[in-house]
Amino acid sequence: MNEVVETLRKIEEKYKLFQQQQFTFIRALERTREEAHDMMRPVSSIVQVQCYKDNHCYNATDRRILNMFVSLCNELRCLSQKMETVHAGDSVTNGLLEKCKLLLNDSNDLTALRATYPHGVVNHLSLEEAQHRYGGVVSLLPIVLDSMRDWVTHSNLKVLYIDKDFKKFLAANQRPQKKKAPWRPPGKHPY
Repeated sequence: MNEVVETLRKIEEKYKLFQQQQFTFIRALERTREEAHDMMRPVSSIVQVQCYKDNHCYNATDRRILNMFVSLCNELRCLSQKMETVHAGDSVTNGLLEKCKLLLNDSNDLTALRATYPHGVVNHLSLEEAQHRYGGVVSLLPIVLDSMRDWVTHSNLKVLYIDKDFKKFLAANQRPQKKKAPWRPPGKHPY
């Protein structure tokens, strides 16, 4: 469990760096879409970003930021698989993992996906960009990271709850200890 939390923390650090370069990411998508003569369709999947990077990207900066996005998606996918093996889970944690797996599926359609408050990633886009082109791709990472944080929180609460129940069980089933008379200072006692 600690390994999962540590991996998630490292991914969040990489995401913060990526988030600082969101405008670079959007401009890289614009340039590669122009190069691919694909300006009509919105960017709708991870595979599409991968295709732009592999086949239509001639700028090193664009390649680096698109590669950063794809590698973050791959790391999150690996982490979700690790989460599944670490903790069997209940309906809540399983639901969160399924949501992550669905969102991180390479061919999943992200066009309708939008991050909401407190994530301002969509707010930094122009109205046209947010509504039609990049809103889903930009919203993917914060939504998945939120779901993974919720999974960790819920799993930790469940472990604490089970641990607390075990301590109550031990306390209830311990052998009673002999009660000693309370300590009294030396001197005269009535008995």
